[in-house]
Amino acid sequence: MSEATQAALDARYTSVTVALRQRLLGFVLQAFSGLSSYRDEDATAFVEQILPVVLGAQQQMGALTDAYLSSMVGDMFGGAAATLGVQIPGAIRGVPPEEVYRRPFVTIWSALAEGKSMTDAVRQGQNRLTSITGTDLQLVRTEATRQVLGGDDRVKFYRRVLRGSYNCALCVIASTQRYHKEKLMPIHPGCDCGTRPLPADQDPGQVLDPELLEAAHDAVQAGTGKVDRGGRLPDYRDIIIDRQHGELGPIMAIRRQDFTGPKDIPGR
Repeated sequence: MSEATQAALDARYTSVTVALRQRLLGFVLQAFSGLSSYRDEDATAFVEQILPVVLGAQQQMGALTDAYLSSMVGDMFGGAAATLGVQIPGAIRGVPPEEVYRRPFVTIWSALAEGKSMTDAVRQGQNRLTSITGTDLQLVRTEATRQVLGGDDRVKFYRRVLRGSYNCALCVIASTQRYHKEKLMPIHPGCDCGTRPLPADQDPGQVLDPELLEAAHDAVQAGTGKVDRGGRLPDYRDIIIDRQHGELGPIMAIRRQDFTGPKDIPGR
């Protein structure tokens, strides 16, 4: 497969899945913020309203991922790009979605019980809803990838593909590594990295992009004064890396204005 073909497939898949993610997040957040109150009956009405759209978007994400990976594998080995027809469970977490999408309300009720203002409590609920919705889409992407690649012995490895110009440092570093397909998992809640299959007979080695790997660690060092190749101190999930400058082109730098602490991470 040519690099140009891979890039074109990646670009198209990224475009449609990012748009799907944004539409779904916009829909659920608008429905959430439009509630007159956040009592138990409002939670029930909210879940009934959004769940058909949420589950529909998850099925669409599964189909898009199936088509993308089937095209990649087909072109890689010279065969037909026939989709598998992945089956995405309604309870992608193994928990009924009705329960999962009530959790933002539980977050609000807990915050109010702690003495937080309604404004702060609702903001926390919105953050949790954003995390849940985005993470579920990524779990669908992971499940679809597992089904498409799992039974294909021609594919043994994969690499992570970054989406957009802004990613957490943990994802940037992960994108420089080669992984076995049995280890398909989102890196963290809200992670939107994609995957690109690699042929079983071509093991490129553990580090695929040593220059990007070093640049990421250098950016963390320059931006925080600390660096840890284990990604612990500082927590690389909390550091957003800007990989593109509007005027200068590709760069690597910390987006200081978007830095958050551990207490700001939804779902913790």
